[in-house]
Amino acid sequence: MHLVAIGGSDAGISTALRARELDPTVDVTVVVADSYPNFSICGIPYYFSREVQPWQSLAHRTHADLEATGMNLRLDTLATGIDVTGRKLMVRDATGTESTIPYDALMVGTGASPSTAGITGLDQLGPDDGVHLLHSMGDTFALERYLDEHQPGTAIIVGAGYVGLEMAEALTVRGLHVTQLQRGPEVLSTLDPELGSLVHDELTRHGVDVLTGTRIEAVTRDAGRLTVTGTRDGGAFARSADLVLVVVGVRPNTSLLTEAGATTGAGGAVVVDEHMRTGLPNVWAAGDGVVTHHRLLGVTYLPLGTTSHKQGRVAGENAIGGNARFAGSLGTQVVKVFDVVAARTGLRDHEAIAADYHPHSNTAIADDHKRYYPGATPISIRITGDTRDGRLLGAQLVGTRGAEISKRVDTYATALHHGMTVAGMSDLDLSYTPPLGSPWDAVQMATQAWDRGAQLLASV
Repeated sequence: MHLVAIGGSDAGISTALRARELDPTVDVTVVVADSYPNFSICGIPYYFSREVQPWQSLAHRTHADLEATGMNLRLDTLATGIDVTGRKLMVRDATGTESTIPYDALMVGTGASPSTAGITGLDQLGPDDGVHLLHSMGDTFALERYLDEHQPGTAIIVGAGYVGLEMAEALTVRGLHVTQLQRGPEVLSTLDPELGSLVHDELTRHGVDVLTGTRIEAVTRDAGRLTVTGTRDGGAFARSADLVLVVVGVRPNTSLLTEAGATTGAGGAVVVDEHMRTGLPNVWAAGDGVVTHHRLLGVTYLPLGTTSHKQGRVAGENAIGGNARFAGSLGTQVVKVFDVVAARTGLRDHEAIAADYHPHSNTAIADDHKRYYPGATPISIRITGDTRDGRLLGAQLVGTRGAEISKRVDTYATALHHGMTVAGMSDLDLSYTPPLGSPWDAVQMATQAWDRGAQLLASV
């Protein structure tokens, strides 16, 4: 059997590894559009902050490691078309030579591309002009080269999501004065504004100029100076800098599959079922180019590296005859911004309402460990639950880097996965020692505060 996986990132490599793990006799070819298979795109900001050096360290596995598993890598090879009936993949290599690769099963993990949010000028200006997107190792090298050659003193980051925040820290560490522009009312729009404001404060504390309510419409370059223009709080806005980085989300790469007959759904991504089947014979798909099956929302689009790994593993098993199922995402995410960590899982109020839940949210503040032991710091935790049956729907957390925010959001994610109630969190047997926690962990203090609030609402 010959399995062909398109994509050298999370989904493609996970597909190949799982197939070879289950059946070492399967012939696996991985088609990679660039020269960097299995690199951690999530680690790029830490390369710029110089916490991770050299750039080769970003590889999850080396080229040799991957080939040692038995997979065959076709690097610098672009997939250009799928002959579904003939089971052939059309490709073009770096020299422009076109050829076909026959397959018995095909997995498409073409991922997503950076969104430009309709900003005028991004199609004329590029890395050599100081205008950068950041989504690949090629983008990484282009930005690093610009930083080295031009030594910019100021930077504008359009977007204050996860990558935008991480890059604000990285460029600040590199000595640039950073202005961060966010369209919404607060940075990190995956959190409610009251928690996002804590991240905003941390950015400001480290010298980042944060401007919310700002919509950028154009980027221009004049006499070597870059200017972004748009509106802020209803009025005209303009700001200039030596460097502009645009990180405003992604759009799924779907053309390869849609031209072969696949359909699109949420977020414009390709529709797949929970087995990662596309509906095309012998063709699976996974990663940032496909819809996400969410345990609370149903089908949505939520591109995450963790999800891509899981989906790829499912696709790899099923492509060789298995019957695995993607169990669903909860949108669990975490980000470090200087000395603060922010995390979320599950739903916020507006998401829960749209999905016909009856949410109530409550914010509590609890210490990360017993206050009498030195170094205790507060964690702000916002719990969302359903007032009808007390079911846990989501959690948001912001605290210091040492407060085990990631561990604690994972506790909520586990509870959500198994459909626990908010009150049921108090029954969990969580670890305790004064330097690390409390007899009632902060996780439970927050859910108990929600439960008290819900009882008061019910009595009114």
